[in-house]
Amino acid sequence: MLPFPQSPSKPQSPSRLLNLFIVSSSVCTLFLFGSLFLVFTSSKLGRISSLSQDAYSPPSTSLEHIVFGIASNQKAWSAKRKEYVRLWWRNQSMRGCVFLDSLPPDHERHVNDTSLPPVCISGDTARFRYTYRGGLKSAIRVARVVSETVALNHTNVRWYVFGDDDTVFFPENLVKTLSKYDHGLWYYIGTNSEVYEQNRVFGFGMAYGGAGFAISAPLAKVLAKVFDSCIERYPHLYGSDSRISSCLAELGVGLTSEAGFHQNDIHGDMFGLLASHPVTPLVSLHHFDHANPVFPNMTTINALKHLFKAANVDSQRMLQKTVCYDRWFSWTITVSWGYAVQVYGNHILLPDVLPVQQTFSQWKKGSVFSGVYTFNTREHHKDPCRRPVVFFLDNVSSGADGIKSIYKKSYENCSYDMASPRKLEEVRVYSHKLDLDMKQLLAPRRQCCDVLPSKGSKLMEIEIRECKEEELIRMHP
Repeated sequence: MLPFPQSPSKPQSPSRLLNLFIVSSSVCTLFLFGSLFLVFTSSKLGRISSLSQDAYSPPSTSLEHIVFGIASNQKAWSAKRKEYVRLWWRNQSMRGCVFLDSLPPDHERHVNDTSLPPVCISGDTARFRYTYRGGLKSAIRVARVVSETVALNHTNVRWYVFGDDDTVFFPENLVKTLSKYDHGLWYYIGTNSEVYEQNRVFGFGMAYGGAGFAISAPLAKVLAKVFDSCIERYPHLYGSDSRISSCLAELGVGLTSEAGFHQNDIHGDMFGLLASHPVTPLVSLHHFDHANPVFPNMTTINALKHLFKAANVDSQRMLQKTVCYDRWFSWTITVSWGYAVQVYGNHILLPDVLPVQQTFSQWKKGSVFSGVYTFNTREHHKDPCRRPVVFFLDNVSSGADGIKSIYKKSYENCSYDMASPRKLEEVRVYSHKLDLDMKQLLAPRRQCCDVLPSKGSKLMEIEIRECKEEELIRMHP
């Protein structure tokens, strides 16, 4: 291949060399200043962007971002249901209404009672058909609490939360649970029944109203606009929650299930359910009129007030179950924090101690499926002396060193020897306030506990702590 032809070399004149030097210097100067300008502006823009994100990032969800719609009626509200709501309502940080069919006779006397939500009167529902045989047409009025709560036109709302007048919410845990979700998206959050048959009849994908449920603000606003048209298409349904879930289904939205909401479709003794709570914050409880008081030798309301003493100290740890083993006596100990401690006189494998003790009776008689639950159960022995020894919450206190909760023995007239846990009179549990971060909420892990050296034959002391990375909750040889 022949080389490209080259022009003959020619000596450069001094003036031409000077011009080239000036041009080259100018280019270098422009390049240097341009580079410095880009570095400066990009750094400044980065700081501005960072400041903008900090300035405009939304604050974390709080009670002020939630509006409540509580369904009741004049008769039930006046009788005793208002006392359930009084347990958890916080006037300074909560907004919403309790919806009644008419004003109570003593409304004027209690109109300024700030320990309860304001009363709203439901709109007329006479135009809507209701064809469910044996049901109550008031289900339509209760369903419309959703649209009527949105119509209150509160500002800065992220979530609308709905429940019955006998739904007891744990407010901090409700906020913590909802904080897992983007309130700008369409969410319908709650839970179904504990009873298989209830879900088979009414739907596994329906949030039961007694347990309470949450709807994100953008979804609630759309739902409110189309809700009356939906009601007209479902006269054959039994309850309010069926109508709400059906309309949400028409909008293409399904249920996001959260295990902290509790419908409690059971009768009798709730102990087994409460003592085996899932590893998630306790959000709500329901159906106290159908169950025994949660603590023995107390009225229903006083027992719930006693439960809230613990919730007010460490809400996120409420009912969280930890299990540890006593090597010296070969005992198995379970702590359902803020409620009860159980001590078994032998070592039990962890998977065998976690299922719910069936202390309660079934919601409805009849079908074999009425006694089938959506969780694992285990036998609650008919002989009290063959059950674990139970210690119920006596008091709880908080100090600089942490939290101390004390549990006193629930007495049974049983004989025992010195190696039996029945010799114990009191259990003291030491812990630190639980404040779950987002990772712990999304990927929860049960905590561990240790039996501390004994200070006497009638006292047991336990410390709750986070489990080590590779630690197993198991019996030790």
